[in-house]
Amino acid sequence: MKTILSWLILLSVSIIYSQNTLEGIITDSDSNEPIIYANIYFPQLEKGTITNEDGAFSIHDLPSGNYKIVISIIGYKTFSTTISIPEIQDLNIVLTASAIEMEEVIISTPFHKLQSENVMKVEQKKVKDLKASGATTLSEGITNIAGVESVTTGLSIGKPVIRGLSSNRVLVYTQGIRLENQQFGDEHGLGISASGIESVEVIKGPASLLYGSDALGGVLYLNPEKFAQLNSSSGDVNADYYTNTNGFSTNAGFKSSSDAFKFIFRGSLTEHADYNTKNFRVTNTRFKEQDFKSAIGCQVSKFKSEFRYNLNASQIGIPEEIGIQDTNKNPLLPKQRINNHIFSSKSIVFFKESSLNFNFGFTYNDRKEFEEDHIDESNEVLEPALQMVLKTFSYDVKYNLPTFGKFETIIGVQGLNQTNTNHGKEQLIPDATTNDFGLLATSHIHFEKIDIQLGARFDNRNINVKDDIDKSFNSFNAAFGIKLNLFKKITTRLNLASGFRAPNLAELTSFGSHEGTNRFEIGNSNLKNEQNFQADLALEFKNEHIEVFANAFYNKVSNYIFLSPNGEFEEADPVYLYLQDDAKLYGGEFGLHIHPHPLDWLHFESSFETVIGKQSNNDYLPLIPANKINNIIRVEFNYEKDSNNSPNFYLNNSYAFIKLSSVFEQNNTSDFETETGSYNLLSLGFGGEIKISKHILTIHVSGNNLTNKVYVNHLSRLKADGIPNMGRNFNFGISYTL
Repeated sequence: MKTILSWLILLSVSIIYSQNTLEGIITDSDSNEPIIYANIYFPQLEKGTITNEDGAFSIHDLPSGNYKIVISIIGYKTFSTTISIPEIQDLNIVLTASAIEMEEVIISTPFHKLQSENVMKVEQKKVKDLKASGATTLSEGITNIAGVESVTTGLSIGKPVIRGLSSNRVLVYTQGIRLENQQFGDEHGLGISASGIESVEVIKGPASLLYGSDALGGVLYLNPEKFAQLNSSSGDVNADYYTNTNGFSTNAGFKSSSDAFKFIFRGSLTEHADYNTKNFRVTNTRFKEQDFKSAIGCQVSKFKSEFRYNLNASQIGIPEEIGIQDTNKNPLLPKQRINNHIFSSKSIVFFKESSLNFNFGFTYNDRKEFEEDHIDESNEVLEPALQMVLKTFSYDVKYNLPTFGKFETIIGVQGLNQTNTNHGKEQLIPDATTNDFGLLATSHIHFEKIDIQLGARFDNRNINVKDDIDKSFNSFNAAFGIKLNLFKKITTRLNLASGFRAPNLAELTSFGSHEGTNRFEIGNSNLKNEQNFQADLALEFKNEHIEVFANAFYNKVSNYIFLSPNGEFEEADPVYLYLQDDAKLYGGEFGLHIHPHPLDWLHFESSFETVIGKQSNNDYLPLIPANKINNIIRVEFNYEKDSNNSPNFYLNNSYAFIKLSSVFEQNNTSDFETETGSYNLLSLGFGGEIKISKHILTIHVSGNNLTNKVYVNHLSRLKADGIPNMGRNFNFGISYTL
């Protein structure tokens, strides 16, 4: 490893600079008028600019080679092509007006293509849109994505569920690296603030080929905010207020970029009291969160690098029973105190026809849990009942081979070194060391009407518990996908992939009572790899009036690991054992989006999602989300005029929506799970931008559960006690650019 690092450092400092420049003009296909403020972006270089008042742009210091360029702006069809630099130095592009929403480059897949060009179906949502819908936390916001739900413990604790799979079966990436924060725990949430996150991408299905173990069920990929445009600076302040919890969330940031260097700083503070239902507040769902994110980057023609750091410090109450009724925001016992440090480094070296990417990450997760029997006579906490410190170093090195005909190919190595240590009075899982190593190769083959993606991967995971366990798990996986344009307006995607997940430390070694879960867990050192195979079929139809999609999947999982009670008790807690059985999950997402021309401002969206999960004996799997239908009517208006005639004060990018979510009853439950009834939730909202001189003031107002419905979500961990989810809530938010 030291030899590799030394070689990379020597390579990065010995690069010869080049001075390639690309210039061009972007115009409207109907009027031939220049398009102002269009975005020009090179995904592989992560470099871009915007057009000026004449529709012109210029990007300097580009490396030689073949690169994809993407040109996008709201109201026009996104344009992408591959150009050769320095052979092409002038580029004049004509954009076509379109009511279809602007496409973004997908970052979570290795070839960084637009979704329309991607072989694998990936969902992407802007965080600002999730917040505009009234989402209080990031975990709540992702449930607006079809096929994605969240296992929750109150408002503050939530973890993603993708097509019925969660915990260590769903891998979370942030800042380009794995997020490692003891995901095995039911009451262990994301630990990530939405502040400083630009967008969320979801891979639904096994992504072990790209990411290794723990991506068996899918990937939640969080894209951090981008640096400022070249030679520009910007700042913003943001504030949100939530009526239900008397809560607030504020953040402020500043970023600046020159030709070679750029930086970002952002800090946020969030506090919420216990959430309110129609009849009472749910005691100890209160929480506090402080978050700080920073980034610094440098870029020259043949080398770019960036370093990011995130500190998330939170205090979270763990609800147990209905008690104190107040709006205090200081968590009661039992509670958690979590400090999560995330360091990441991402660098790219560009050669004539290829490039080398190397990402390194380090996470330091310090999780403390405090219980009522660990306080003195003055009610002061003496020590944490549990304190687990998880340190993870990860690496990801990929080489983009020179394009060979229609083939784009990537080979790489990935891995991590992880240590878990205990410092509290009690111990749930022992001190241990985990090492992962993986080799992968994947290719994208582009034809005129067909795109094919295929690849293979080998992984090894070793888990060592001193004087107890030393186990290794190996797995070979492969994936094949094809995207076919059946007709001019219809796209078909078929993906076949295998995936795996090695047993985690908790499943192998747990022995003790876990606060918040109210059970005594006993691990099983004889557990085998979970291995799955999934078939995924997606159909899409698009024209200027309507979009229709249908995604269906079938997922077969061998050696599925689950918890089951054995009928015994330890310290008044029921004993649960980790067992294995084969399982299958199947279902899909279906929907339509109508935007009738010429009423391009009017949108009607409807989607239905369903999943069924069963063991081999036909018993149902636990924590399978209920079927759901979402219906949304949305109107959007853009009053922006030509910049030469624009007044100093006007409303732009305004919108309004009304949404009805209909959740079906869930009677397909495991033997140790309670059923839940059906319910309907009504929401609405509106917002827009006000231009004040050269600054933008953005406002949004939303109301969720407007009828104050008393309901229980099937994935709420409080449902066993009959505790309902949050009642009526209004959100008022503002954002001001400096």
